[in-house]
Parts: sequence; C-alpha cells; structure tokens
Amino acid sequence: MSRSRPTRTHRFDHWLYRGGRPNRLARAINRAWATVFAAGILQPDRMVTLEVPGRRTGRTISFPLVIADHEGERYLVAMLGPDTNWVHNVRAAGGRAVLRHGRTESVRLEEVDPGDRAPILRRYLELSPGGRTHIRVDPQAPLDEFERIAAQYPVFRIAPTDNR
Repeated sequence: MSRSRPTRTHRFDHWLYRGGRPNRLARAINRAWATVFAAGILQPDRMVTLEVPGRRTGRTISFPLVIADHEGERYLVAMLGPDTNWVHNVRAAGGRAVLRHGRTESVRLEEVDPGDRAPILRRYLELSPGGRTHIRVDPQAPLDEFERIAAQYPVFRIAPTDNR
C-alpha cells in the first residue's frame, strides 16, 4: 500500500480516534457535526446523521457519516472497523435505522459481504477525506489493495424500509 507521510491534519484525526475509539474531543466534534448533517445545511447530501437505538440503553444514538454511492446504491462504511459502536448498534437493531439530512429517512442497513466491499471502499475514500486517515489505502490504488483490507471495514447497503 503506497501512502505518503501523514499530514498534520491526518495525525490529528488519528489522535482523535486513537485505539479505534473517539476520545472526548472527537465525541464532541461528532455531536456537533451530527447536528449540522441532520439539519441538512451547509453540507452535501452525502453527509448524514445516522440514528440507531443503543444496544444497551435503547436510547437513540446519533453519529455523522458519509454516504458512498456505487452502481446506483448507497452505502455506509465503518472507517474505524468492526468494533465501532454504531456497527454493534445497527447489528443489534436488525439493521433498522434512521438517516437525517434535512429530512428523515427510515432505512434498513444490510451488511455487505467482504468479497463485495472493495469498490465501495475505494469510492468511500474518494468522498471522505476523514476516512483516508483510518483506511490506509490510496484512493487511486488498484482494487486488489482494497480487497486485502475489505474484511476489516464493515460496509452496509442502505435499503428502504418495508413498512411505508
């Protein structure tokens, strides 16, 4: 994997999520961005707030995420890997979640098989500068580099809910 020396911004981003979990400052920043993304202002449509019930408390947990589009579908990527809280919460909720970006969209998140994740991960890195800090593959790298790391990063396809 060819990566140049990390920039100061990338080192700071990495520090915010040291150990694969957000520190106190990162949690505060995430809350602020979740509010902005949910309101649908100042950001492109690909910036959303994911709302999912907490697996222990049942309280709604909100988290800002970037939607990656690929072949007419939309996807969410866990840039911090499989131990991300929102991933555990989505799995516990059976994939039921809400996306907010100026409007509310009830969705079902379907986990993508690791063998199908590589092109989605590449597209995600094209769209998400923050993701590049954590997924250490050049966005222009060949797909085989993404295939090698695909199992480390859960990807969920966004599907409409059946109960409309």
